[in-house]
Amino acid sequence: MNEKFLQPYNPRATEDKIYQLWEKSGFLNPDNLPKRHQKPFSIVLPPPNATGMLHVGGALMVVIEDIIVRYKRMRGFKTLWLPGTDHAAIATNTKVEKILFKEEKKTRYDIGREAFITKAEKFVIENRGTLKHQISKMGASLDWDREAFTLDQKRSLAVKTAFKMMYDADLIYRDTRIINWDPKGQTTISDDEIVYEERPAKLFTFKYSKDFPIAISTTRPETKLGDTAVAVHPNDERYEKYIGQIHKVEFAGANLEIKIVADEIVDMKFGTGALGVTPAHSQMDAEIAIRHNLPSVQVINEYAKIKLPIPGLEGEKTTAAREKIVRWLREKNLLIKEEEIIQNISTAERTGGIIEPLPKLQWFINVNKPIKNREGKSLKQLMHEAVANGHIKILPERFKKEYFNWINNLHDWNISRQIWYGHRIPVWYRDNEIYVGINKPKDPNWEQDPDTLDTWFSSGLWTFSALGWPEKTKDLETYHPIDILETGYDILFFWVARMILMSEFLLGEIPFKTVYLHGLVRNEKGKKLSKSLGDNIDPLSITDKYGTDALRMALIAGVGPGSDSRLSHDKLKAYKNFANKLWNIARFILSQENTLSDKDKLDDELVNEFNTLAADITNDMENYRFYIAAEKIYAYVWHRFADEIIEKSKKFPEFHTTLYYILENSLKLLHPFMPFITEEIWSELKASTKPLEPRSLLMIEPWFTPSNVEGPSI
Repeated sequence: MNEKFLQPYNPRATEDKIYQLWEKSGFLNPDNLPKRHQKPFSIVLPPPNATGMLHVGGALMVVIEDIIVRYKRMRGFKTLWLPGTDHAAIATNTKVEKILFKEEKKTRYDIGREAFITKAEKFVIENRGTLKHQISKMGASLDWDREAFTLDQKRSLAVKTAFKMMYDADLIYRDTRIINWDPKGQTTISDDEIVYEERPAKLFTFKYSKDFPIAISTTRPETKLGDTAVAVHPNDERYEKYIGQIHKVEFAGANLEIKIVADEIVDMKFGTGALGVTPAHSQMDAEIAIRHNLPSVQVINEYAKIKLPIPGLEGEKTTAAREKIVRWLREKNLLIKEEEIIQNISTAERTGGIIEPLPKLQWFINVNKPIKNREGKSLKQLMHEAVANGHIKILPERFKKEYFNWINNLHDWNISRQIWYGHRIPVWYRDNEIYVGINKPKDPNWEQDPDTLDTWFSSGLWTFSALGWPEKTKDLETYHPIDILETGYDILFFWVARMILMSEFLLGEIPFKTVYLHGLVRNEKGKKLSKSLGDNIDPLSITDKYGTDALRMALIAGVGPGSDSRLSHDKLKAYKNFANKLWNIARFILSQENTLSDKDKLDDELVNEFNTLAADITNDMENYRFYIAAEKIYAYVWHRFADEIIEKSKKFPEFHTTLYYILENSLKLLHPFMPFITEEIWSELKASTKPLEPRSLLMIEPWFTPSNVEGPSI
C-alpha cells in the first residue's frame, strides 16, 4: 500500500496530478477511446461569457454535465463533450468600456472602433485562459482539442451564412419600429435582457387643456408631448359621445392634435379608463397608432433627453422635463390628482440603465412569416412543434408550459446592436443599394452596416457551429443533434428557444433531444449568491478548502432539475468528511491485501444487496436523477459499507474479497460524482495487480453491471 494512504486524503496533492493523467491519456477526445465505445453521445458546454470568472452557478452546470459525460463514457458511448466560450458581445463591450474609462478616462468614441476592438480582444483572450483553468479544476472531462469560440473564424463564417440564408428567405428585414433603448449603454436590447425593478413613482391624472373632455393618467407626463390620440374602450358609455373627435391643444409648449379613438385594448376599469396614445414611445401605443392610422412624434432622444424644439424643455433630461411639465399642469389648474405608487421600471440587465422605448431603424427576424420550404410554417410554429410533438424533451416538464407561453407571446426578434465588439452585420450599403453576403464587396465605395448582431444570434448556432457548420464535417454528421443540452432555467428563453429556432430553419432538424434545466445556487439563507452579499462565489476558493469532489457532491446531492439549492459550509464539510471516509475505507481494504485469496468466495447476501443498489442507481442515472443517485451511493458507502459491513468483517478475514468487490464497484458508481478521489484510489487498486496504464483508468472502465453470484452469508 502506498504511504500516501497513511495520511488523510489531500485534494491539493491529488487533483492536478489526476487531471493531467486524464489529459495525457487522450481519452477526453472520443476519437481515442477504446473500440468498445462505438455509439455516439454528444453534449456541448453552454459557452460561459468571456467577461468574467466561473461562479458557483457555472460550477453547478459543469458538474452536472461532467456527471452525464463520465457516466455515458463508462457505459461505452463514444462521448463528446465540446467546450467553448462566448464572446458575450454586449457584456464584453460594457466591461471594456468601464475599464477604458477607469484607466484612461476615455470612451470608446475617443479611441475609435479599431482600437476599442483590439482592447476587447486582448481582454477576452486573458479571460478565456482563466475560464479554461477554472473549468478544468472542476474536473470537467471536456475534449479541449475541439474547443470553440463564438467569435473565431469558423463561427464567424457560420454567423454570416446563417444571416444570408435567413435574409434570402425573407425572414430578416430592416424597419423602423419601437425597440428597447438603453441610454446608458447606447444600444438596443431584447425583451429578455430587461430587468424589472420596483421603485417608488408618482401617477399623475390631468387634462391636456381646460376644454379637453377626458382626463388621462400617466407616470411620465414628459412623453405626453408626443401624444396624437386618446384611446377609450368602444363599450365605455362615459366616452362614447367623444369618439371620433379631434382636439387641438397647447400642452406645455407643444401644439398637439389629439384624436379620440375607440380600441378594445383599453382597460376601462384602470385609472380614468382613457389612454393617452404616444406612438413613438410605447409598443402598445404604436400598435394602436397602426390600427387607427395615427401619426408618430418622437419626444425623447437616445440620451434620454427631450428632442422636441420646445423652449425650456429641449435638451432636458426626462426627469427634469417631468418636473417642469407637472409644474406647468399645476399652474394651469389641469392637474387633477397625484398619487404615490410602486412601479415596475424596465432596466438594462448589463448597465442598469432605465430603458426608453424608441423608434429606430433596426434589423429584425420575422417569427410569424410562413416559410416556403418548411410547409408554410413560421419560425414560431417550428419552435412550438419541436417541443409539442415530443421531439425535444424538457426536464423538468413544468417548464414546457413556460416555454409555450413565451413562444405564444413572441414578437419579431430585434437582432441589431449599436456596439462595436461582436459579429458585425454582413450588410453593405452604396447609395440606395443593399448587398448582403458572406464576403465583403470588392468595390471600396460600399459601406458596411455599423451595427453588430445580438449575442444570442451567434449563440443560437452553437450546437452545430461548434461542430463545424456550415461545412458538412464528420463531427456534424456524427454528433448532431446533440443528445442533451444542460443549462440554467433562467436562460430557457434567451438561449434554448433561439437554438431551436436556428437549427429548425438552417438544418431542418432539432438541435438537441433533451433539455435538462438546473436551478439557481443560493446561500444557506436562501438568497441568491452575489458579491454584494459577501458570499464566496469563486468555486476555486471553495475547492481549495474542501476539495473539488466535496463541492461537486454538495452541488448535486438532493438537488433535482429546475430546483434552486442552498450551498452551506456545513454541507461542504459533510462531503469533505465523506471523501475522507472513502479514503479510510480504501486504506483499510488495501492494508488487508495480503489476506486475500483466490479461494475466498464472495458473500451472496452482501453482493446481492450491493447489486440491487447498483441497479437502482443505474436506473436513476439513465433517467437523469443524478441527485438521487448521489444520495444513495453516499448513504450506502458511509452508513452501510463503512459503519456496518466493514466493522463486522474485521472478525472474518475471509470476507475481504467481498469488501474488495464492493469497494471496486462503489468507485465505479461514485466516479461520475467524485472523479478525483475515485481515480486516485482506483490507481492504487490496479497498481497492486499490474502497472498503471492509461487503458486501466477508471474514467474508461465499464460501468458496473450487476450479475448473480453465489457464496456464503456473513
